[in-house]
Amino acid sequence: MPGKKILVIDADVASQKFVARHFTDQKDEVIQAGSGKEGLIHAWRDHPDLVVIDPTIEDITGEDLARKLKQDPRTANMPLIALSGDPSAARVKSCLDAGFNDYIPKSGQAMPRLMETANRLLGEASILTKQGGFLMVFQSAKGGTGTSSICANIAMNIGQNQPEARVVVVDMVLPIGSIASIVGYEGPQNLVTITDMPAESAAPNFFRDALPLLKSWHFNLIAGSPDPESSNHLKAARIGDIVSGLKESYDYVLIDIGRSHSRITMPIVLHADLNILIISTDISTVSITKTVLEYMKGKGVNPDSIFTILNRAVGLEGLSKVEAEKVLEIPIKAAVPYLGSNMVLASNQHRPFSLKFPTDTASIVFQEAAKEMSTLARNLRAG
Repeated sequence: MPGKKILVIDADVASQKFVARHFTDQKDEVIQAGSGKEGLIHAWRDHPDLVVIDPTIEDITGEDLARKLKQDPRTANMPLIALSGDPSAARVKSCLDAGFNDYIPKSGQAMPRLMETANRLLGEASILTKQGGFLMVFQSAKGGTGTSSICANIAMNIGQNQPEARVVVVDMVLPIGSIASIVGYEGPQNLVTITDMPAESAAPNFFRDALPLLKSWHFNLIAGSPDPESSNHLKAARIGDIVSGLKESYDYVLIDIGRSHSRITMPIVLHADLNILIISTDISTVSITKTVLEYMKGKGVNPDSIFTILNRAVGLEGLSKVEAEKVLEIPIKAAVPYLGSNMVLASNQHRPFSLKFPTDTASIVFQEAAKEMSTLARNLRAG
């Protein structure tokens, strides 16, 4: 993520300059400090976007330096990377416990890892802001719950209900996306090709002007990886930057991550305005969903931001809404009735369900859920 301000704290001047050069080569501004005290002054005065610290500095231990930065409101959210000459497991643990986001031992392979980690953390930090478009993440605990279909149809209803709003859908399901086949998109542009673009090219004006608009669906699209091989070339460090650019360009950013709670998607989940959790009615999926809910809450996801949808995707059998709520111990916000072959028919024809079957009960559910999500996101943003 070029154009950021990086603070490098290292007593070894040669190491300082070596690290600084890698950041200046990608057009970052670099501040250098040779001691912990000097580094603290720069951190509090100059507000860098990220700090790289050799924790073996002598005047203040790296651990104490990290604690001081994390305890001060001016620098509490600042990403910290330890680039250390001490590879011992004890030092790794003590630094991570003190607040470092990552620990990289100095070696011949350290710089590629440092740059990837720095760009990823800077991207994650850019998602933290509660400004720009509303970020809604669609997910499930198990495959086969209809997450992608519901994501696309909710997005369509948001766009239809609010014609003045700009809506974008991002298919982040790996290793192969599914929304393109639902909406009928066959173009070459997708998430992998966009992460491969230079950062200066994939700027907000690109997202505003160059993403395909699916008129009948009322949203723009970033399609998912077209095949498993392509997903191997996804540049994960660019994801945060892309989400930040989308929030700047659109009123609503809906991201389908399926059942992927990974290091790529968790920063998005943690800082989304809404997390939409799709649940099917079989007891195994409901039980796994409860585990995922506990995991999300343990990671700091606001329980009020979780919007649960019970989708009776596999038939009339299974738990009722009330029974599922008892297992999950949270209310289910919306319930999609069994659609038989109607959803498959609509998807095969690449048509929104609400346009193909406007009088179906599910169409009303999608419309109401879209309105409730928009209202809830606004209320949570307002505090």
